[in-house]
Amino acid sequence: MSYRILAAIVLFLAGFLPSPASPIFSLLAAAFPGGGPLSQESLAPYVPTPQPVVDRMLALAEVTSKDVVYDLGCGDGRIVITAAQKYGAHGVGVDIDPVRVREANENARRAGVEKLVRFIEKDALNVDVSGATVVTLYLLSSSNLKLRPILTRQLKPGARIVSHAFSMGDWRPSKEETLTDGEGFNRTIYLWKADGVVRP
Repeated sequence: MSYRILAAIVLFLAGFLPSPASPIFSLLAAAFPGGGPLSQESLAPYVPTPQPVVDRMLALAEVTSKDVVYDLGCGDGRIVITAAQKYGAHGVGVDIDPVRVREANENARRAGVEKLVRFIEKDALNVDVSGATVVTLYLLSSSNLKLRPILTRQLKPGARIVSHAFSMGDWRPSKEETLTDGEGFNRTIYLWKADGVVRP
């Protein structure tokens, strides 16, 4: 493996997820031939959100037992599982990868929250999120922009959207926080609140 590809992977794991137009994205694709975590149908490579970031995302959204948390691109399910364990919230995880969905279901069973959460194998762009009071994201900026009109059209006013690392273009967040994870990397979290205005 070339040093350029290795450097791209290091940036990727550190949280610097590139846009599909970026040369780094191409290098990552070369590192995972045949699709892998960078298949074209995916909204983002699969990189788990560190647990301290998960905890802060849910705290920033002020999740309670009355909430329904949707995680779009849920991976191993840790965000909705944590919401169920820590706050008693219901959760729905959505992922296009059947392997991740099976893993998430198994993790929920092990955590004893399978009655509070469920996982759907589906493209996040085609999911009805109107029942969500909180939506969590760790996708690419380009993916967030694809989801923005869907979220702002479907979510009820007052619903919260929390994104790890990536913003939503010119829609300014209600809150923005940066924390340092256990490995010393800075992680930015953005919070928006649906207000009934559809943003294309």
